[in-house]
Amino acid sequence: MSSLGPSKGILEVFKFGIYVGVPIFLMYAVANNTDNMQKLMGHRSYVVYPPEGPRPPSPEEIRELARKNKFH
Repeated sequence: MSSLGPSKGILEVFKFGIYVGVPIFLMYAVANNTDNMQKLMGHRSYVVYPPEGPRPPSPEEIRELARKNKFH
């Protein structure tokens, strides 16, 4: 770092501080405050399930249908 000169070394330290500080600040401001987290996540529906279709017959119903069809 001495070959860069004193002013460039200070700039590099400042940039490194910004690179490290901004994510930490954002994590604290957003993730640590539940109100902010609810505001951010409340506007988007992340998982949208399709409407539920008809349920398949139970095993007992299948057996009963098989018995009826066997004798016809």
